[in-house]
Amino acid sequence: MVRAYVLITATPGKALEVVDRLRSSPGVLHADAITGEYDVIAEVDADDIAGIGRLVVERVQANGVLKTITCPAVQ
Repeated sequence: MVRAYVLITATPGKALEVVDRLRSSPGVLHADAITGEYDVIAEVDADDIAGIGRLVVERVQANGVLKTITCPAVQ
C-alpha cells in the first residue's frame, strides 16, 4: 500500500465543496481545507504509485480544482 498527500489549489470559493467531495471518494483517507499557499490537503492511498496517479487524475482533479501537487509518503 502506498500513501500520499495531495496539496490542492481550488477555484476561488470552492475549497469547502472540494473537501466535501473528496471525503466521500474511495481512496481518500482524509481531506481538510487549510490556509496558506494551498486550499485543501488530502491524504490518499492505493496499491501502488500508479494507483495514486490514477486516483489523483480521476478523482481529485475534478470540478473546483485548479492544480495539484502529489507528495508520496516515504516509509
